[in-house]
Amino acid sequence: MYLYPKWIRAWHVLNAILFIILIVTGLSMQYTGKKDYVLVVGFETAVRWHNISAIILTINYIIFVLGNFITKNGRYYTIKRDSFLSDLIKQMRYYAWGMFHGEKHPFPVTMERKFNPLQKISYVIVMYLAVPLVIISGVGLLFPEIVAKGFLGVSGMILTDLLHITMGFVLSVFIVIHVYTCTLGKKPTSLFRGMITGYHATEDHYDLED
Repeated sequence: MYLYPKWIRAWHVLNAILFIILIVTGLSMQYTGKKDYVLVVGFETAVRWHNISAIILTINYIIFVLGNFITKNGRYYTIKRDSFLSDLIKQMRYYAWGMFHGEKHPFPVTMERKFNPLQKISYVIVMYLAVPLVIISGVGLLFPEIVAKGFLGVSGMILTDLLHITMGFVLSVFIVIHVYTCTLGKKPTSLFRGMITGYHATEDHYDLED
């Protein structure tokens, strides 16, 4: 099944590269300079590459949102209330038990259903909540003059920084889980090949790329 058109694959690869750069530079900014310790790159270099990558990531995100709006790919992120909760529980049970006991995937991949319920809710939260929040808070840190001076007696910059770090951590954890689940195909490399060829080979793969 041809599930990954060229624009999705290009967006996905660029997004992954940018996230890696942002994580490395973000950690370097956090820890470099403490007792003359340098983590990966120096502080000034980390700030420069972090800002450049963030700008490109923002543009790439806008392309993603517009692409989902213009093409049919957006339908994969639509959550229907009917039976969604029960389907979500069924999928969680499969990942926790059924997958290790030879059970068939309860929601095999089709042209109309690229994501299982757990993937769908995860990707919606990540792409339509966490990523916008990390971008908005990043803009606030880049242009502190637009940030509110305070909220409930707490500095607006501190709250903005806390939000940015929290969302960055959430997205970092998501990436680790995402990479792991992408090894759950028939072979550990099966699903990664989809990002090269654009094709999801068989329905017995446990997971898939977004």
